[in-house]
Amino acid sequence: MSKVICYPRCNKPAVYEDDTQYFEMFSTPEEKRQNVGYVGVQIVQELKHSNIHPSTIEFDFMAIALAVVSADKAILRQSSADGWTRKIELVVYVHEVEKWNTEKTRIEDMLRFLTGDFWTLSFMLIAKNIVPEIKDAHKDCDCVCLLSGGMDSLVGAIDIHEDGRKPLFLSQIVRGDAEHQREYAAAIGTDNLCQWSNYIKKYGVSENSTRARSIVFFAYALLASCGISKNTNGRKEIIVPENGFISLNVPLDNLRIGSMSTKTTHPVYMSMLQQIWNDLGLMVDLILPYKYKTKGEVLIECKNQMLMKSLIYGTTSCGKYQRHGLRHCGECVPCLVRRASFLKAGLKDLTENGYCVSNLKGTHSQDVAAAAIASIQIQKYGINSYIKGALTFSSQDERKEYLGVVQRGIEEIQAFLVEQGVL
Repeated sequence: MSKVICYPRCNKPAVYEDDTQYFEMFSTPEEKRQNVGYVGVQIVQELKHSNIHPSTIEFDFMAIALAVVSADKAILRQSSADGWTRKIELVVYVHEVEKWNTEKTRIEDMLRFLTGDFWTLSFMLIAKNIVPEIKDAHKDCDCVCLLSGGMDSLVGAIDIHEDGRKPLFLSQIVRGDAEHQREYAAAIGTDNLCQWSNYIKKYGVSENSTRARSIVFFAYALLASCGISKNTNGRKEIIVPENGFISLNVPLDNLRIGSMSTKTTHPVYMSMLQQIWNDLGLMVDLILPYKYKTKGEVLIECKNQMLMKSLIYGTTSCGKYQRHGLRHCGECVPCLVRRASFLKAGLKDLTENGYCVSNLKGTHSQDVAAAAIASIQIQKYGINSYIKGALTFSSQDERKEYLGVVQRGIEEIQAFLVEQGVL
């Protein structure tokens, strides 16, 4: 069991154990130790700057999320017994200990699904209230919309605007995406973007699989919802524009089962997160408008084609974008889905800076090979031979929808691979 303790300055440990990883939250630690890092040093100031004033429960969820991604980065998978699955003991300081203890098992189960690890959470009482002063000031917005800088989030922003709504966009600052995030928000309106960072500093080698990363995005969206008014039903909406094919992320081959495939917006994860929020009395709904659509369909059905086409080529899809000098690799699964969606929509792919690998014929990419094999398998044996047990979580009606979106998503990739001469 690997132990991680995340604490604010007011709960600074009297003694630091050598076999424990520590993260000071919301400030830079005074201690210069190899096992003491920090996280979220700017978020309190960013909340004040954005005029967002959360209650203690929303602030606590953000602290828990930051603690989770810190532990996810701190504990190396290669040190575990099977080289992947970790046992993580996480201690985090919160304001509402009793409430969080009632949700402890649910959160541990959610993290188990999200990261594939075994989590044990302990909630400790924070020494003083560190939540920014609550004010009753709301922005002229009627929903929160995630704006990552990707294709789906851009189309989501456009579609919401075309529907006559006034979204407050929430972005995490990522190198290479920040400028485009501001550009996309400005194309929709003014004073409508919360662009926050979660900077994590850890000394030494870090784990880069980052299966837990999306929890901070949702925690920040929950914070942003404190800046908008409730709808006529007394609730608030967080729009999560992600296509269903990527959300399900059914493994293309048997080597990427379980947590080897990311589940950042998977329906099971979304349902578990929604249940936790409901249990806590948070009147906020997660809405996934594209959960039954492929990326190609999202592009084709965008409600303002002219605006979409003027901005879509600057979006980011690649999971290795920063590692390749702010260029798309061209051959990972997200890149394949991106390139296939342009073909499906009948758009010439003018992606900024192009692809590191533009011609896939003859590539040695395992992702391209897996996509080709999955395409052939479905064509020969049918979609159920590929899906297997991946949709057991869904109801009968949902299963039909999910089955359809997976099949059409693979067909889009197959058409692209044929065009590339791979198939």
